[in-house]
Amino acid sequence: MEIRVGIKLLLALWLLISTVCGGYSYRPMAGMRWQKKKDSSGLRRSLLNNGLGLTPPMGWSSWNHFACNIDEKVIRETADALVSTGLDKLGYQYVNIDDCWAEPQRDDQGNFAAKNSTFPSGIKALADYVHSKGLKLGIYSDAGYYTCSKKMPGSLGHEEQDAKTFAAWGIDYLKYDNCNHDGTRPTVRYPIMTRAIMNAGRPIYFNLCEWGDLHPALWGGKLGNSWRNTNDITDTWESMISRADQNEVYADYARPGGWNDPDMLEVGNGGMTKDEYIVHFSIWAISKAPLIIGCDVRSVSKDTMEILTNKEVIAVDQDELGVQGKKVRMEGDLEIWAGPLSGYRVAVVLLNRGPQKSEITANWDDIGIPPNSVAEARDLWEHKTLETRFVGNLTATVNSHACKMYVLKPIA
Repeated sequence: MEIRVGIKLLLALWLLISTVCGGYSYRPMAGMRWQKKKDSSGLRRSLLNNGLGLTPPMGWSSWNHFACNIDEKVIRETADALVSTGLDKLGYQYVNIDDCWAEPQRDDQGNFAAKNSTFPSGIKALADYVHSKGLKLGIYSDAGYYTCSKKMPGSLGHEEQDAKTFAAWGIDYLKYDNCNHDGTRPTVRYPIMTRAIMNAGRPIYFNLCEWGDLHPALWGGKLGNSWRNTNDITDTWESMISRADQNEVYADYARPGGWNDPDMLEVGNGGMTKDEYIVHFSIWAISKAPLIIGCDVRSVSKDTMEILTNKEVIAVDQDELGVQGKKVRMEGDLEIWAGPLSGYRVAVVLLNRGPQKSEITANWDDIGIPPNSVAEARDLWEHKTLETRFVGNLTATVNSHACKMYVLKPIA
């Protein structure tokens, strides 16, 4: 807890400059934490006015499970699986190709060339196939000379050309990494691609994968639809929970059209327990994070599908109010996360990071409900409305490395 609090105190200094970048005001009282700050200065104006990302994106990416071991067959079969499982109907729309899809060298005209051994039909044909399924295709590049794998070129110096290529292929989403560059700051390199995308003639969701090095939440809202605040996630409890911590300190900067990104989902890859994956999905949802599946959806277990298809948890992530939840109280390994939803409701996660089962109490004054209100509680993982009506607080017993998630609605 001391480390987590120390991180928050250090980064509080960055939050003080929020008036420069715009966003949500941070106030010490829970009931006021999510009030929007008026911005009459026009500083919120964005280079990227593409109308995308009004709710966090949902879809699938190749990296967490496949890394560089991808080909067009995997991508086509993944698109098929998103449809056959019904995941597409829940909002999982993007099929995102990550690193290693291109030849090591550009063609004679300086254009990207799809790797012939793995994508022989080309990216345009693949986009057409994905679109025929009612889905959208994403792709990957880098604000450097080479991507992070060093197996294909980056887009530094080719931004306009590459953006037009992506648009011509029918690309809908671009993840833009931060490896192997010229030493200039990302605040210099990323706006070039933003402008190129805006000039390309096709709306493309723009994900800034800057890893949090230069606090992209402070400036990413003008350049992209989401921004990575963390290094790459791995399929472990420690990695997942630390990414949640790192992302949470920037909650005030999230908004419709621009989201904090703690990285893709590891649910279903096998490195965590079911309870830990439920924590993963719950925290990403209350954090209004992109829900980008990272497992092989062609062969998923019943437990994995139960998590990924929880409509009530997805609805928290996709709520139209678009305000990111945050930690409102920490007591050792026990945490309360909360955030407002449309319809005067509040989403709450009671999280037990510790080794033993414990009781956790959420008090109304911590989570933004008037103190004497009577509230109805909907348990999002049990899919039931609790018979008890709660006044002033809600208490639940939570297992180790597990959580409870509720939507609370004041009724009196």
